Amino acid sequence: MAESLNYLALDLGAESGRAILGRWDGDRLHLSEIHRFSNSPVRLPDGLHWDILRLWNDVVTGIGKAVKETGGPLAGIGLDTWGVDFGLLDRQGRLIENPYHYRDDRTDGMLEVAFARVPKQEIFAQTGIQFMQLNSLYQLLSLVESHSPSIELAASFLNTPDLLNYWLTGRQVNEFTIATTSQCYDPRRRAWATPLLEALGIPTGWFGEVVDPGAVIGTLRQAVAEETGAHRTPVVAPACHDTGSAVVAVPAAGEDFAWVSSGTWSVLGAEVREPNITPESLAYNFTNEGGAGGTFRLCKNIMGLWLVQECRRTWAAHGEAYSYDELTAMAAAAKPFVCTVSPDDHEFLKPGDMPARLRAYAAHTGQVAPATKGEMVRSVLEGLALQYRLVLERTESLLGRPLDPIHIVGGGTKNRLLSQFVADATGRQVFTGPIEATAIGNILMQAVASGALTSIAEARAVIRQSADVLTFEPGSRAGWDEAYDRLRRLVA
Repeated sequence: MAESLNYLALDLGAESGRAILGRWDGDRLHLSEIHRFSNSPVRLPDGLHWDILRLWNDVVTGIGKAVKETGGPLAGIGLDTWGVDFGLLDRQGRLIENPYHYRDDRTDGMLEVAFARVPKQEIFAQTGIQFMQLNSLYQLLSLVESHSPSIELAASFLNTPDLLNYWLTGRQVNEFTIATTSQCYDPRRRAWATPLLEALGIPTGWFGEVVDPGAVIGTLRQAVAEETGAHRTPVVAPACHDTGSAVVAVPAAGEDFAWVSSGTWSVLGAEVREPNITPESLAYNFTNEGGAGGTFRLCKNIMGLWLVQECRRTWAAHGEAYSYDELTAMAAAAKPFVCTVSPDDHEFLKPGDMPARLRAYAAHTGQVAPATKGEMVRSVLEGLALQYRLVLERTESLLGRPLDPIHIVGGGTKNRLLSQFVADATGRQVFTGPIEATAIGNILMQAVASGALTSIAEARAVIRQSADVLTFEPGSRAGWDEAYDRLRRLVA
C-alpha cells in the first residue's frame, strides 16, 4: 500500500466553518473533522460585516489541530469559502476595513445605477454572471457611489479565500473559480472585465494575477508555520469557491447529469466546457462560474435552506428552540401544498423575522398562510424542490439535452425529506452525498496538485468507492404539477 498522505481542507461556509483532515491511503479517502466553528455576521454602525479576524484565528487553530492529529507533516492545505465577498488592501498589504457581508443593504439600488451606465445585456456579455445585487461588482460600485475613502487607499482586491491565502502565504493572487463569482471577470477572454470596470468607475489596478484551481500558491509563512507546527506546508488553491470544490466531489460517472450543491444557498446546474452566454441564458438569469479542470458551471443560485435557518433562529429567539431534525419531522407530518413559496423572492434575502415574511408573502400572493411551524417548513422545502425543477428544465433548454440523474451534495443532503421532494417534483432519480462534498473536493484537488491522483475523473472514482451515496426514487406525483404551475405563475 502507498504511504498515506494527509491533506487539510479549510472549508468556510456562510453559517459555519470546519477544518477537515483527509487521509489518502492510495485506495480510499478517510475524513475526520478536527475543528468546527460558527460564522456569524457582526452588525456595526456602518453596516453588516464578517468577523474576518475571528475566522482567521479559527483557520490557524484548525491547522494547529491538524498537525497534532497527524503527528507529522501535512501534504497540503487548501481553503475554500462562499463567493462574492472581498477585502481591499492598501499598498503595504494591510486590510483597509473589515469586509462587508453580502446581505448588507449598501447594494440596494446598485443594479439600477449600473444599468444606467452600462446596459444589462453588455454586463452579461462581458461576465456571463447571474444578476444579484450581492455580487462583488455592485458592492464595489456602492463604494464608488458613496465616495468611500477606501477608493483612494486601496491597491488590491482579494475575494475572501484569496485574502486568507495571502495571510497564509504572503502571496496575493486571485483564484479562477472565486474570481468569476465577482461579476468582474470575463470568462471568454479569461481576463478581468476591464472595459466594464472602467465604465462603472471601479479602479482596474486593484485586480491582479488569476491562478487556476490546483495551483500551488506557496508555502506557509514562517510565522504561521511556527505558530501551528506545520512547517512550510504547501498551500494549494483547490477550487476556492466552495461550490466549485463541491462539484469536483460529485460522484458522477458520465457527463449528462445535473448537480445541486445544497446548503444555506442552493446552486443547481451542469458542468460545461465553454460559457453559455446567450440571450436565453440572460433571460433566465443564469450564471457561468469557473470550474475545475477547464470547465464552467452553467448554473443558477437559489436561496436554499436559508429560509429554514432564519425561521429556526427567529423561533429560538422567542424561546422555542428546535433542532433541524425536529423541524423536518414537523414538516413531514404537515399538510402538503398549503402555500407555494418562491424561495428566490427578494423579500427573503435579508436577515430578519422569516416566519412573518412567509406569512406576508402568502397574503400578497393570495394564498393561505401556513398555520403551523410544520406547514411553514414544509412550504419552504416544497418551494425549493419546485424551484429546482424550474432551474433544471431551463438548464436542459439551454443545453439542448436532458440531464439525468440529479446529484445533490453538501450539508443539505442531511434533509432526506427535501431529497425525496426533489425526486417527486422532478420525476427524476436523485442521488445524495457526499455530505462534506466541499471539503472532499478541496482535498482531492490537493491530491491532484501533488500528483497523488492524475485527474478529476480519477478523483470522482475515489468518491464513488469512499462515500456513502443514497438513492431516492420518484414517488407520488399527486399535487406536484399543480404546485409547479403556481410557482411558474409566481415567478413569471
